[in-house]
Amino acid sequence: MNVIENLYDIIIKPILTEKSYKHVSSKRYVFRVIKNATKQQIKIAIETIFGVQVAKVNTLKVTGKIKRRGKYEGRTTSYKKAYVTLTNNSKAIEFFDSLS
Repeated sequence: MNVIENLYDIIIKPILTEKSYKHVSSKRYVFRVIKNATKQQIKIAIETIFGVQVAKVNTLKVTGKIKRRGKYEGRTTSYKKAYVTLTNNSKAIEFFDSLS
């Protein structure tokens, strides 16, 4: 198991799409995370960085899409996505409240 030294290295960026905005009202947020992060590491990072209580974390690996440019073919980068659900009595993440 790889040791992650800094909690801020686990969370790369939030994923801001129409689909992810639908879940903000139910305190469910989507983040792009590093590929080797576990659910427990993601939970600890979110709780520490944003000061909230996490109920559960669901993760999935997104495979890169095939792209072509003329006769050359390649893939976009693959990444890991984390759906983080907060507890009912937890406060919301302020970053997402300012976007609504």
